[in-house]
Amino acid sequence: MNKKTDMEIQALVDKATAGDKKSLETLVEGVQDIVFNLSLRMLGTFADAEDAAQDILLKVITHLSSFRGDSAFTTWVFRIATNHLINYKKHMFAHNAPSFEYYGDDIINGKIQDVPDLTQNVEKDILAEELKMSCTNVMLQCLDTESRCIFILGTMFKIDSRIAGDILGMSPEAYRQRLSRIRKKMADFLLEYCGEYGSGRCKCKDRVNYAIQSHRLNPLQLDYMTAAEISVQTMMDVKNAMEDIDDLSQDFSFCKPYQSPERTRYLIKEFLNSTQLSIIQKP
Repeated sequence: MNKKTDMEIQALVDKATAGDKKSLETLVEGVQDIVFNLSLRMLGTFADAEDAAQDILLKVITHLSSFRGDSAFTTWVFRIATNHLINYKKHMFAHNAPSFEYYGDDIINGKIQDVPDLTQNVEKDILAEELKMSCTNVMLQCLDTESRCIFILGTMFKIDSRIAGDILGMSPEAYRQRLSRIRKKMADFLLEYCGEYGSGRCKCKDRVNYAIQSHRLNPLQLDYMTAAEISVQTMMDVKNAMEDIDDLSQDFSFCKPYQSPERTRYLIKEFLNSTQLSIIQKP
């Protein structure tokens, strides 16, 4: 998508809504990684992110005729995705979200030394890396949904405050102020408790067995370590507007982007191959 101008994207939209399947596939392929990564950070688990991403991509496909070119195509997709995810209630943490207080208490008082070896012959370094990615991602669930969305749009995607404000229905100034406060809250927590991204006492390698015992980590299902990671630049290239808002970005390097899972790609392609494209054609 980064190599195409607004006019070229509009041409793809026009062709897709006229029934051209190849143009529709090009548009979907250009945004599916964005949609999956936004879903993953908003919902906290790969399984929930896959389900939500599929729902969002289907919404993009079936509502494509409503795209008028008043904004960038990716902005339009972000708007659909954020509205869906902020109101999404079918994920693991929807009704039982953790809190920063809970996280901090567990780090201080968890009896990690009393747990036997539960690694099932999987290398501890691999499990520690899986736990690090999972833990920091789930930690985002300590934020309310709108704050989480603000943090992800500003930190992972570095979306321009004017565009992000428009997506979320707030002024650019209000968005920047809230983003700054949320980023500081996250950075303060990491600094105090996390030994991976801050100066805290918590080290993932020391907590592997404790995490397995408490069902936060499954040695036989390593989502992050088996996912195809993509470069941050690749993620950034699918959108045009970026800005530096503050100097805390180095504290959030856990926001790694991943390629959307093969199952999602397969299901979307199956949908495109099986459905009548008349559902997206302009009236």
